Amino acid sequence: MATDKQPVWLISGCSTGFGRELAQQAIARGFNVVVTARDTAKVADLVEGHNNARAVALDVTRADSIDSAVRQALEAFGTIDVLVNNAGYGYQSSVEEGEEQAIRDQFDANVFGLFALTRAVLPTLRQQRSGHIINITSVAGFIGFASSGYYSASKHAVEGWSDSLALETAPLGIRVTCVEPGPFRTDWAGRSLHQTPSRLPEYADTAAARMKATSEYSGTQKGDPARAAQAMIAITEHDNPPRHLVMGAWGYDAVTAKLKERLAQIEAWKQTSVDTDFPE
Repeated sequence: MATDKQPVWLISGCSTGFGRELAQQAIARGFNVVVTARDTAKVADLVEGHNNARAVALDVTRADSIDSAVRQALEAFGTIDVLVNNAGYGYQSSVEEGEEQAIRDQFDANVFGLFALTRAVLPTLRQQRSGHIINITSVAGFIGFASSGYYSASKHAVEGWSDSLALETAPLGIRVTCVEPGPFRTDWAGRSLHQTPSRLPEYADTAAARMKATSEYSGTQKGDPARAAQAMIAITEHDNPPRHLVMGAWGYDAVTAKLKERLAQIEAWKQTSVDTDFPE
């Protein structure tokens, strides 16, 4: 068991993308890091030669795997200080053509798995009265894009749930941050992306067009995963970390524009809203 004062990080989904980059940087900083993936062979290189890191198998869609991973983290380092819920993937289809099993698989990984892993870690954070939970959501947690209805729904779910979690855990010294990336140069739009092709001509200019564009820009996105990882580490060391951290200039512009548009519409219909109360 570790006896130093370095924080203990548990990161889900470290085989690629943000999880891998974040694990590398946290290990390099000397943090104690539990590096997880469904197949530990894919993260063995990250922990090799580092006494402050452990590779642990974790499939967030399986309760027994979650329980085992959390138990191994506590056995190795005695506690958990930072939980990063990064495991998940993208799924694109038109809403009408979405496939039932693909939709349920998306929610199992992006939503229910994240919920379950957090519940498994919360007793440790609650007992020590400290900790930081970082949920990797997406700009799609604020905005629904054509072809991303089910992915966006999964991220909206995590955003709303995180609001409740933050209120419940703030008095316990546990902080909650949602990190909302825009387009980043990860595998999200490449090998990791699941798609149900849109074959209905009515969606050629919406869902199908966006799926094609997503595939074409994979590997050229402006977002830098290394800089994103640096930002995530930085907020854990801040006295007042943000509840939301949008990543990338495109994401910032898109989210702020959407929220301003939404607020303007709500205010424009204020009278209709208030008139639905019982008369005084």
